[in-house]
Amino acid sequence: MVDRFGRNIDYLRVSVTDRCNLRCSYCMPADATFVPDEDRLTFDEIVEVVRLAVRHGVRKVRLTGGEPLLRPDVEGLVGMLSRIEGIRDLAMSTNGTLLADHAAALAAAGLGRVNVSIDAVRPEHYAERTGGGDVRRALSGIDAAVAAGLTPVKLNCVVRESSAEPDARDVQTFARRHGLEVRFIRQMDLATGSFGVVEGGSGGDCTQCTRLRLLSNGILKPCLFSDLAFSVRRLGAARAIEQAINHKPQRGTRCTDTWMHAIGG
Repeated sequence: MVDRFGRNIDYLRVSVTDRCNLRCSYCMPADATFVPDEDRLTFDEIVEVVRLAVRHGVRKVRLTGGEPLLRPDVEGLVGMLSRIEGIRDLAMSTNGTLLADHAAALAAAGLGRVNVSIDAVRPEHYAERTGGGDVRRALSGIDAAVAAGLTPVKLNCVVRESSAEPDARDVQTFARRHGLEVRFIRQMDLATGSFGVVEGGSGGDCTQCTRLRLLSNGILKPCLFSDLAFSVRRLGAARAIEQAINHKPQRGTRCTDTWMHAIGG
C-alpha cells in the first residue's frame, strides 16, 4: 500500500518484548518500566497483525525487542510467521548474547537472517556501552548465526558521531575479517528528534522510509520519531494498519511518549 507521499509501505518491525538483558544508555533509561506480561500481544495476535499487514503489501518482517530472544518460545512465533504466504524476508534484530543457544532452532523454524547489535569488540568498551555485557557471548552468537545459515549476518554499530571512532573502526575490522556486513547508526535521541542516515544501510532517510512498527503492547507506530500511535486491540488490526499507513508523516520529528527499547529501533 502506498502512503500519501508515494512510499510503498512494505516493511513491518515487530517488537515481541520491551525487556532486554543489556542496559545500553541510549536505548533504555535507568528507571525503565515494562509492559506487564498480561498486556503483551500473544503470538496469535501478532500473527493476525502480520497476516493482515501482508495483505496490505508488507513483504519484509523483522522481529525486535528489547531483546527478542528473551520472549519464551520465540522460535514458535518464527515458525508461525514463516508459514504466512507473501513474506519474502523474515529477519531478527538481536544483541546476540543469547543467540548461540537459539540460532539453529531459529533457522529450523524459518528465520532467514539476523542483525546483531555490537558497538565495540574490546571487552571493557563493550561492557561500558552495554551496562556490563560480555562481548564474548555476542561474538559466540555471531559465530552460531553464521554456522546456522542465518545469513547475511549484519552488524549494527551505534556511533556517537561517525564510523571514524575507534570502537567503530574495531567493529569494521572484525566484520571484514569474518566476511560480515556492518551498518553504522548515529546515536539517536527520540525526544529531541536527533537522527542521521545510516551508513551502510537504508535507515534514517525519511523520503525512503517504508516501515511500520508494532510494539509488544499492540501499539502500531507509523514513524519512529513521532507520537502517532494506533492500537490494534482498540481499532482492530486491519483498521490500525490502514490508519498507520494513511497518517505516516512525511518525515520524523520527535517521539516523547516512549523509549527505544519499547519500539525496537
